[in-house]
Amino acid sequence: MYQRILKPLLFSFPPERAHHLTVGMLSTLLKLPGGRHLVEKRYQYDDEALKTEFCGLTFKNPVGLAAGFDKDGKYFHHMAALGFGHIEIGTVTPLPQKGNPSPRLFRLPLDNALINRMGFNNDGVDAMVERLKKGKPKGVIIGGNIGKNKNTPNEKAIDDYVICFKKLHSLVDYFVVNVSSPNTPGLRELQEKEPLSRILSELKTIDSTFPVSKPILLKIAPDLNDSQLDDILSIIKSTGTDGLVATNTTLSREALLTPQNDIHSIGQGGLSGKPLHSKSTHIIQYLHSKSGSQLPIIGVGGIGTPSDAMDKIKAGASLIQIYTGMVYSGPALVRNINEQLLKSRIE
Repeated sequence: MYQRILKPLLFSFPPERAHHLTVGMLSTLLKLPGGRHLVEKRYQYDDEALKTEFCGLTFKNPVGLAAGFDKDGKYFHHMAALGFGHIEIGTVTPLPQKGNPSPRLFRLPLDNALINRMGFNNDGVDAMVERLKKGKPKGVIIGGNIGKNKNTPNEKAIDDYVICFKKLHSLVDYFVVNVSSPNTPGLRELQEKEPLSRILSELKTIDSTFPVSKPILLKIAPDLNDSQLDDILSIIKSTGTDGLVATNTTLSREALLTPQNDIHSIGQGGLSGKPLHSKSTHIIQYLHSKSGSQLPIIGVGGIGTPSDAMDKIKAGASLIQIYTGMVYSGPALVRNINEQLLKSRIE
């Protein structure tokens, strides 16, 4: 149904408009008598063998929704009906911000890819707090992806991360520190050793003051070289950071099928989807190997099929996340991946 009817319909609208239409249609369906049962029966796939321990948390299955889909915590109850084991909300910043001007989200159908330069558009952390206070979906882990406001200078960026961390600490199950989006000017400079160590160390110190600690993960860019990845591993170890999300979107435009004139007309932004698959998988494999198979990793980037998900798991990821792949393959991708993962675990 998705490929024959819904996808052509949604692709007839601009991408950002299609995103809102998608969640709107799902919301309407879930409110109909028997609608939630129908959706859950169609898309959820539960089995004890799919349960995964990660950073002290138990996930009902390894498939999660990547950050960026639900920036404000508006839709996680809706998306939970599709069978995700975890949903990462954000990136959220201390203050509301509009993000970059539209158009800022672009499809590359020939490449099963997207380019976005959203720019951390969100309602601010206080709005997210109020939504989370209303409760979380049963059995689904919720992660909080935190960032800095565009107008906050890098030397004060740590303050923004601390504000979001403190306000969300009692409401989410784990945190992801986002210093790798290409769409906030200067943000990726925070991946350098000194500023990154300061941010992660401060968050770990604050975490220790709470009655219950929360795992803190770092989300990294796919455009880091091996030397930079070695630095990341050193920082993870020295700060006691719990794990990594690998990877964010890429600035690369290599080997795309989309005509270069079209790529040039789109302009700047992070590329996600199928072209990112090999690069992100290589980084996962490198980090897993160099850490002695000890580093908890969430694998994300170019997962559009169950086989793609298995590549990430085999490379060393314990959990995986999808977003762009679902745009092209539809919501059944969650169930299809879990079915394949279960088959591989039984075998």
